[in-house]
Amino acid sequence: MFDYADGAAGDEISLRRSRAAYSRVEFVPQVLRDVSSVDTSTTILGRRSTMPLVFAPTGFTRMMHTEGESAVGRVAAGVGIPYALSTMGTRSVEQLAAEVPTGRLWFQLYLWRDRDASRDLVERAKAAGYEALVLTVDTPVPGPRLRDVRNGLTIPPSLSARTLLDGALHPAWWFDLLTTEALEFASLNRFDGTVAELVAQMFDPTATLEDLTWLRSAWPRPLVVKGIQTIVDALAVVDAGADAVIVSNHGGRQLDRGLTPLEVLPGVVDAVGDRAEVYIDSGILSGSDVVAAVAFGARAALVGRAYLYGLMAGGERGVRRAADILQAEVASTLALLGVTRVDDLCRDRIRLRAV
Repeated sequence: MFDYADGAAGDEISLRRSRAAYSRVEFVPQVLRDVSSVDTSTTILGRRSTMPLVFAPTGFTRMMHTEGESAVGRVAAGVGIPYALSTMGTRSVEQLAAEVPTGRLWFQLYLWRDRDASRDLVERAKAAGYEALVLTVDTPVPGPRLRDVRNGLTIPPSLSARTLLDGALHPAWWFDLLTTEALEFASLNRFDGTVAELVAQMFDPTATLEDLTWLRSAWPRPLVVKGIQTIVDALAVVDAGADAVIVSNHGGRQLDRGLTPLEVLPGVVDAVGDRAEVYIDSGILSGSDVVAAVAFGARAALVGRAYLYGLMAGGERGVRRAADILQAEVASTLALLGVTRVDDLCRDRIRLRAV
């Protein structure tokens, strides 16, 4: 389970480059500024968020901890940030909406070969009151996630001799597995096979901009497109009706050696202008990473692994601890920069060291 969350595609070069980009960030601080009060809040899709952060959609989240998406959603609602439920989540859109009635819930959609099933998911999210729809566009075929191949990971996990032995060495996990409800999926009844087999069987490699146009007509609320790596694609999806784009290489989990989001971000921001909001994910593990992304022009950053590590370590308490750490780091980074508001961040406060 840890390797599924922690790993990436191929030789994991995209993942390492995404993280290394943030290590190249140099902040440009101003001193002798009154930073006794720092405001970490900003506006995301026209609504106030306590910080420029969104909890990203992650698949099969209850494999990490049985509290799964429910824990993540409750923390996001408590902190005051949006949370996107994945098509491949392990809570249904209706369950999560009922469990987190005050949350800012987004629903992340993969276009399936079965368009009626995709249409049904959109209608269910609409009926359940989800604020935004997030269409992921960088998964026409599965990325080669070699850690999963090596581990023999299936969905749901099979109880092999290796699994039984590992469970014996982790009695708390084993007890949790045996005494909680079975693993279910947000958008399908059951699938027996690997993640790659699931993606290859269900996701549609023929999807085009015409499908985005259809989705725009079917969804009356904010529409976000996730998986943008070029200016050309950013402009195309905005022209097709997207309200926001997420500059992303899927956390390095799809095309290895893809473009590095932080390096692409400023060009996308400049090209899109005020026609749509621009977000970013991939490689973000700290509050200072979030500040760097915003200084380069992102409206907000999305994190997945950052809260999954907390979820694996301690369930809802672990996710809350991760959120608290991120917010404290955002606040302290702003103060040390001499900036009192997230909305005052700009490129004058940041630069990237040359490779």
